[in-house]
Amino acid sequence: MLGKLTGWDDTIVALATPHGIGAIGVIRISGSKAINIINQLFPSKDLSKQNSHTIHVGFLKDNGKVLDEAVISLFKNPKSYTGEDVVEISCHGSPYIQEQVINAIVKKGARLAKPGEFTQRAFLKGKLDLTQAEAVADLIASNTEASRNTALHNIRGGFSNVLKELRDQIISFSALIELELDFSQEDVEFADRTKFYELIHKAKTTVVELINSFQLGNVIKNGVSVAIVGKPNAGKSTLLNTLLNENRAIVSDIAGTTRDTIEEIININGVLFRLIDTAGIRESKDVIEVIGVEKSMEKMKAADLVLYLFDVNEESQAEVEAALLQVQSTNKNFIAVGNKTDVLSNEMAQQKFSGDAVLFISAGKNEHIDLLKERMVDKVIQGTVNTENTIITNARHYQSLQEVNQSLDEIKNGLDNHIPGDLLSLDIRRCLHYLGEITGEITNEDRLDYIFSKFCIGK
Repeated sequence: MLGKLTGWDDTIVALATPHGIGAIGVIRISGSKAINIINQLFPSKDLSKQNSHTIHVGFLKDNGKVLDEAVISLFKNPKSYTGEDVVEISCHGSPYIQEQVINAIVKKGARLAKPGEFTQRAFLKGKLDLTQAEAVADLIASNTEASRNTALHNIRGGFSNVLKELRDQIISFSALIELELDFSQEDVEFADRTKFYELIHKAKTTVVELINSFQLGNVIKNGVSVAIVGKPNAGKSTLLNTLLNENRAIVSDIAGTTRDTIEEIININGVLFRLIDTAGIRESKDVIEVIGVEKSMEKMKAADLVLYLFDVNEESQAEVEAALLQVQSTNKNFIAVGNKTDVLSNEMAQQKFSGDAVLFISAGKNEHIDLLKERMVDKVIQGTVNTENTIITNARHYQSLQEVNQSLDEIKNGLDNHIPGDLLSLDIRRCLHYLGEITGEITNEDRLDYIFSKFCIGK
């Protein structure tokens, strides 16, 4: 349970900036002995007598040896990131200097922090709930505007506030039902079942919306894998190079030039697409090419989106339709792309391939590539990303919300069937349990260690 975990009263230290040479390195110390330890290395001032949120400049010394001239930032409990005394040392970015300073701090009584331990302490001190703590890691890992905004929204408590409101309302009804159990022989109802129905309906609507947002959240957080497939010489490598605006893949007129998959990342309108250029799909007696074709099929089955590329000059509508049926059998999102319209005009290509499902481009001449990018985003986003709304990006939250949703169904069924209050109370407790698991109000040390082990050291 929150606040009951032991072994968190020591002092920890870690490098908070990336390893390697840089102008500045920041070393972070947190714990009850943080100020006392730095006082022993910083003779310029007695930090224990200084105000919180102040900055001090001076030399760090260990047994009379000058380690570095540094800037000391002081944050006294409870007004710090971890809720403990925190000292941050901004020293020069030499790895040797950083190592010497950290070693001196450890000799004075601190220990090296574990991954995510600073944020874990912030959670244990009640500075953040678990969803906000996990959003910190998401913010550090964010690499697009959408992922950054989503993480910031959750750090500010967007997701937490939604869950807290639900949990508080359900707890209030749970308390009334528990009260009814104390007066079971008197056949009284303290909890208004009609209002409880309305609450369950509202809660279910909110939870289902959150669950449905996970698909979009997964796209925002992890990106989209896109397999570019088709027959040899359809222009797959040319399309990859055009999308990337660089010559990443070898291009030639010889069919089967690409023997292995090539993967690159591109950011389109705030969504990361992992483009996978695959070997041309055809029958072959070449052992290496056969392996490449097998890999192409594997990548297509594993991809989130498939771009089926075909040469409008060489392939017939029947061949394309047969190939698309094979792609459809994998239940994947796909876009049919007719290439090389610089040879066969766009108008003639549209006449040759009836219907409006095909997007015609010329990868070599960079024609209609922007339209293809728009189509790719539409396929995976299906609307404008509004990061001011709560979007689920964490698989742990998604799984717990599914349990919450099932519990709400069971509560509703219990109300419909007029089950006794003690049985209804069990369903309500189960629902509250899974809501508490998401925010960390109900958790255990092993689970916390696993969650925070995914963080970088120093955060």
